[in-house]
Amino acid sequence: MRFICNFSCGAASAVATKMTINQYGLSHEVLVVNAYLASEDPDNRRFLADCEAWFGRPITVVRDFKYGADAYEVFRKRRYTKGLQGAACSRALKRDVLDSHFPWSPEDTTVLGFTADEQDRFDRWIDANPEARVIAPLIDAKLGKADVLAMVDRAGILLPKMYRLGYHNANCIGCVKGGAGYWNKIRRDFPEKFEEMAQVEELIGPTSYLFRHRSGPLKGKRFSLRELPPTMGRYEDEPDISCSAACEFVESSDAWDELQEENLWS
Repeated sequence: MRFICNFSCGAASAVATKMTINQYGLSHEVLVVNAYLASEDPDNRRFLADCEAWFGRPITVVRDFKYGADAYEVFRKRRYTKGLQGAACSRALKRDVLDSHFPWSPEDTTVLGFTADEQDRFDRWIDANPEARVIAPLIDAKLGKADVLAMVDRAGILLPKMYRLGYHNANCIGCVKGGAGYWNKIRRDFPEKFEEMAQVEELIGPTSYLFRHRSGPLKGKRFSLRELPPTMGRYEDEPDISCSAACEFVESSDAWDELQEENLWS
């Protein structure tokens, strides 16, 4: 049985991968895979290399060529951004690419980096993939987002630049899943990406608009990024790197120390 860890260059997937290697790496095959995304900050590649040394094993990187691994190119060519089934880029650049390189087997166990505060997202994933074997080590260990940030920090690994700029994840710059506060922060930090997404909306039309009016006479009507009020939404300036007792418990466990003694992690 293989354990396939989906490493996304984020803190949560890094800690979930490390925990899986520590628990199963001596008795099972553990693959660490990453889908390269051109739309991410370049510092994600530095973080990947640092985590590769931490894991003590290689990360297999795969990429899309049809769209140049660029989320915005997916939107332009498919003339679709996101809907009830999620974002067009996620399937085209991640799932389809990973599935083509690592065909699904009923014997494989997928490792996901959902944190303890994302139980509902994990439940939805299970509902959408009832045939899959899957584990979420962070949920099992009751580790939240602040916990995993602290654990990466304590491992001596510099968090990706996007975290250091105050973002809550290391997704593509200008992610269509972001809210109003997120996009106003993108407008300030990466105006060229804000402009590119605004042009994508104009190319596709109102069906691609990311936001809707939530109240008033226009309630339910979509509006474009260019119409987004600069003061709309809230997005914290700094990520919280405080840590709970849960991550200290994981780090002090026998499984966490075992590989350190075997010299399999730096």
